[in-house]
Amino acid sequence: MRRTARKFVLPDLVSHCPYPQRSNLHAAPVARASEAWLLAEAKFTADRRAAFLGLKAGELTAACYPDADEEHLQVASDFMNFLFTLDDWSDEFDAEDAYGLGDCVMHALHDPLTFNTDKAAGKLAKSFFGRYRRTAGPGCTKRFIDTMDLFFKAVVQQAKDRSRGDIPALEEYIALRWDTSGCKPCFALIEYAAGIDLPEEVISDPTIRALEEATNSLVTWSNDIFSYNVEQARHDTHNMIAVIMHRNNVGLQEAVDYVGTLCKASIDRFEHDRQLIPSWGPEIDRDVAVYVRGLQSWIVGSLHWSFESTRYFGMEGASIKKHRIVKLLPRHHDRLCQVDSFKARSAGRDGRSDCRKWSGVVQLLSRSRRAFSSLQLHCRPSNLPLV
Repeated sequence: MRRTARKFVLPDLVSHCPYPQRSNLHAAPVARASEAWLLAEAKFTADRRAAFLGLKAGELTAACYPDADEEHLQVASDFMNFLFTLDDWSDEFDAEDAYGLGDCVMHALHDPLTFNTDKAAGKLAKSFFGRYRRTAGPGCTKRFIDTMDLFFKAVVQQAKDRSRGDIPALEEYIALRWDTSGCKPCFALIEYAAGIDLPEEVISDPTIRALEEATNSLVTWSNDIFSYNVEQARHDTHNMIAVIMHRNNVGLQEAVDYVGTLCKASIDRFEHDRQLIPSWGPEIDRDVAVYVRGLQSWIVGSLHWSFESTRYFGMEGASIKKHRIVKLLPRHHDRLCQVDSFKARSAGRDGRSDCRKWSGVVQLLSRSRRAFSSLQLHCRPSNLPLV
């Protein structure tokens, strides 16, 4: 019988990331103003307010949009604080309430000027998106709205899974998590913050899509690693580590190592694919270079911020960043354990991995990955070769 783990070692993603840290020169005043903006409407309890201030979403924004002017950085920071708050609110909602939350916000995004609501989420959305639309181009405006719609649809599905105590298959989880991460609207913000609006032929290009997917994967899977401890303590299974442990009957460290391998592969894939970017002429190429640097900023900025925020490691972030050892928090008893209550949709089959399962993951993870088409997933995560 496998012993219950009490700690795990983080993969060294920071050393694997070759990009320099940067921060916007307007970081501090914009971050504090953004926090005050959200707190004025959200009406948090004292404990939630303290947790929100420890989040440091403004610092993440400054790292991910280091060249934005103060006005555009303020809108981006407001959205980032709003996005994390949406994530926290939706974690407590059932599917019906999550749908209502999304419906309110989407109405505000479609019509920030005349849509009337007394809901905090709607008011906050009207506020930041009304300012966004003053200078945003039509392309990145539509992309922001469309990807927020995908975010809320995925959040509703996550709420359904949570209410049933359901842990999805890995292929299903990957597709869902790419949307619940919230990265896609943040990529539209790269265009907004830089004052560019890429043509559809650029955004739909396979290489640009591959760069976005590699960035989303790095940010999302590294977040699953960093957030695993606090999520396991509250029995939250919307995490790749929990999915792999349950579905493939592997231990905690093995699952962490596997997800770390995917993170490193995402950085390597990003570096390879950026060499394959086609040309659309000097002017568009300049905007594309700005956009790709923005994706790069998300990769490096999110990695370092995860240890600066108190959201994942409390006050120990700097220490854990150095030694990479995470001690598991005790599990809360005020919520049913979704892992223990889970009833597999494929009843009668054990949870051990088989090659058919992993081959499905290969197909999903290998989209737009020309340089890594030879990547093969073997039956056990620890045996994953990376080429």
